[in-house]
Amino acid sequence: MLDGWSELGIAFALLLIFEGIMPFLNPSSWRRTLRTIIEFDDKTLRILGFSSMIVGLVLLYWIH
Repeated sequence: MLDGWSELGIAFALLLIFEGIMPFLNPSSWRRTLRTIIEFDDKTLRILGFSSMIVGLVLLYWIH
């Protein structure tokens, strides 16, 4: 059975893998997306971040 640190390491490794897929497969689209995100105001970024956390929590609850 995995301890907490091993699971955290696995989660971090998966995060890096998934985050690297887009720039690897389509770097020009990834660059355009980043340019668009840079233009968002702080409120919009906070809402997107909060929404992402809620979706992640719901997914985690559903899976676990």
